[in-house]
Amino acid sequence: MTSSQQPDDRDGPVRPYGGWRRRTTPTPGPGVARHIGPHLPTQPPGSQPTLGLAGLTFVVPFFFLFAFALGSAERSLLVLGPLTTFALPVIATVAFWWQDWPGSRLRPGWSGLTDTLVIAASAIALTLLGQAVTSQVDLHGVFSADPGPGHPPTFPVTLALGAGAFTVLLHLTLVCEGRPIRRLGWFWGGTAALLLSLAISVAAYLLLVNLDDVPAALRTAERLRNPQGPLPAAAYSALLLILGVWQVMFFVALRGWPFTLLRHPAVRLAAGNATIAASAAASFLLVWSLAGVGPDRINAVGGTVIASALLVSMLFDGWPASRLHPGPGRLVTLLLIVLVAAVLYAALSSYATQIHWRRASADAWVALSALNFLALGVVLHVAVWRRWPVVPGADQANQPR
Repeated sequence: MTSSQQPDDRDGPVRPYGGWRRRTTPTPGPGVARHIGPHLPTQPPGSQPTLGLAGLTFVVPFFFLFAFALGSAERSLLVLGPLTTFALPVIATVAFWWQDWPGSRLRPGWSGLTDTLVIAASAIALTLLGQAVTSQVDLHGVFSADPGPGHPPTFPVTLALGAGAFTVLLHLTLVCEGRPIRRLGWFWGGTAALLLSLAISVAAYLLLVNLDDVPAALRTAERLRNPQGPLPAAAYSALLLILGVWQVMFFVALRGWPFTLLRHPAVRLAAGNATIAASAAASFLLVWSLAGVGPDRINAVGGTVIASALLVSMLFDGWPASRLHPGPGRLVTLLLIVLVAAVLYAALSSYATQIHWRRASADAWVALSALNFLALGVVLHVAVWRRWPVVPGADQANQPR
């Protein structure tokens, strides 16, 4: 489909997938049934849970590779944590907007590898951009767990920028259904969405964040700039995480319900944006101000919830809830996500609390390992590699024309 071919909302429901959409079978009942998420190859009925279990042979090694790539959990976190955070908006652009271009022009295997290399190179470039905003560009600080005096580290100060870009991009893609940017087409629309997300993230960081909690001597030694906004960096990061949880729960786990019941696009978008904003604000005030939960703990719990939602809804295609009627199926999906999140949090935190952390913390490792190492592996396997080689040739299915 070319960028000029923009299907409208007539003649039955459609599915938004970033820059372009494909028509689906009309669903009985009021409103327009919409599945909001990545454009994935259709799998044969009954392929789950076999397909999801097979996918774990990619996701689990990916997690351990990144979590301990530099010899220890903390060293890997300090270097790969920021890099994988900046990889998130790029992988979302490649998977959900570009439909795996440029790898889509290659044969299976080479397709996913090419896209992964593009994502990796882009992540390094964006991490350098994060350094430029927060301190100064310094390659030594990007790739060293202990860069030393005069070399600004990327952990944790640049994380808010990468997380902000990813959160904004998810909001544009899922909550806003890509409107109106998707009218530019799958490539230029995705490129515009990525650049806009980065611009909003940088502006929000400079306007909202402060580093007052970081001792002045340390800021000077690491050459950090203090934007002097109203929110501490930790609170800002926690707010982004809570916003991401609501985005994923409504628009990935629940497939856009209940907003799918609203036929008029303007009403649907207004309702979705208002609900996400109100839910995130209320949740943040509840856990931060009333319950007194610290930002690292918020991030750890939120990260495992998002990772669990992607495991249940993307890797396993919502199985077994997908075999039930919609109402009970949604309830089962939510219960499964809560259960998997509880198990995942318990497993990761039980390991992390046994480690003596110097610059990071147990909760910080739980949050980033769940989000950046586990959840990223799920998206990479399903939405970029198209489950190859578990489903041979799947990464060539349903590519943009």
